[in-house]
Amino acid sequence: MMENARVTSDPKGEYQELVDEISELLGAPATLENRDFELIAFGAYDSEGELDASALDPVRARSILTRRSTSAVRTWFEGFGIARATAPVRIPPTPEAGVHRGRVCLPVRHRGVVLGYVWLLSDDPGPTDQQLSAAMEVTPRIGALLADEARAGADLSRELRAVLTAESGWQRDMALAELHTELGARGEGLHTMVCVAPWPSSHPDDAPSVRTIPSATAVCALPWGPTAQSLALLVRLRSPEVLTPATTAAARLLERAEGVRGSGRPRSSPAEPGPAAAHQQTGEAEPGRAAEGEVDTGRAAQPSDQARSAPRTPPPGRPRAAGAGQPPEPHGPGPGPVVAGIAAPHSGLADLATAWQEASAAARAALAEPRLGPVAHWSSIGPYRLLTTLPPTASHDPAVRPLLAPTHRELAHTAEVFLDCAGQAGRTAAELGIHRQTLYYRLSRVEQLTGLDLADGEDRLLLHMGLKARRL
Repeated sequence: MMENARVTSDPKGEYQELVDEISELLGAPATLENRDFELIAFGAYDSEGELDASALDPVRARSILTRRSTSAVRTWFEGFGIARATAPVRIPPTPEAGVHRGRVCLPVRHRGVVLGYVWLLSDDPGPTDQQLSAAMEVTPRIGALLADEARAGADLSRELRAVLTAESGWQRDMALAELHTELGARGEGLHTMVCVAPWPSSHPDDAPSVRTIPSATAVCALPWGPTAQSLALLVRLRSPEVLTPATTAAARLLERAEGVRGSGRPRSSPAEPGPAAAHQQTGEAEPGRAAEGEVDTGRAAQPSDQARSAPRTPPPGRPRAAGAGQPPEPHGPGPGPVVAGIAAPHSGLADLATAWQEASAAARAALAEPRLGPVAHWSSIGPYRLLTTLPPTASHDPAVRPLLAPTHRELAHTAEVFLDCAGQAGRTAAELGIHRQTLYYRLSRVEQLTGLDLADGEDRLLLHMGLKARRL
């Protein structure tokens, strides 16, 4: 039995108090989510004595257990006009979509902008119009809290960005002082940085809320190459040996990135409109948010699953040898992967710039070597700790350059696997699935193209560095 179940994600419990107030007014369990369908608070109304599976359906159960809904769920409910509504929206049950019980959605607005939703499970006949009117009078207080939190998050984002982009010296010292003032006691202790790149959207509404990322302190967007951007996340740690909070946060952001990538702008129609048109209640126009697919009633992969499967302390040292087979194909015209890099633990805020360099380097390594990702720890990227410090032209060495031509992609791949295998011919041939004589012929062609002697250690080092650096 769960009595008066609560999620006190804000320090003062103000959200929870308001959700409980609405639950009492309507005699039904209420759930508060932000406009990204990420859980803020929920309450169990005691008139039924308990909150169990009979009071839920798969969609609400997943929302409570994982603290967020899928993009497909979001698409489904937004199809009923909730993003534009100024009055309660009644949504009928749709068992084939996993929505076994009806809903009432109370849009939460502040100064005309929707910032969240209060959800009520409701069977016929449901709350009366008078009850719903009383509950709607509570939502502006929730909207004011959400607006205040958004402003505070924007301040932290601005200060974190200033620290990570400031030049060394007094500019960075001033930025650090401002960030420390904003964070207060939260700025003490162990921290690490997480870099997610390339972030698949520049739309401000697609920036994640720190509230929905475990152990997160601040988040901001930073340039990533000439046209893309990355996300920088500051994460609190309890121990330098346990990076699970950072790994979990990275997995949550990667899941969010997939949802952003699956969303289209401008808004597209839901895949299954269903009875939406008959239940839309629209107010002033406001751009909607889209996602793809149908409502998913199965269990989705959760960040906590990935965190449990990751090592608690990533092993340092050199990555394992490259995979066998055909040389890696370059990325096609579609979107490339999104990865995350995690820095080593640092005490306090003074080393944030260094931590960001480490996190960025780990993300670059994961993009260069997919086997290191999708979440790469700086301590486990091996030679890329050094390679990521080299200038972009490092792979333009005159000896290595001829081998990097597209027509010699197979030869370059052969040379890289040979060097990854420490020059062991038998192991290299097995990795590539070719005969030894074929390997020897290819290596002789490599030597002819580069002018390097693969029996010489320094020549091998130069070639290996050039081949790895070109991936960056």
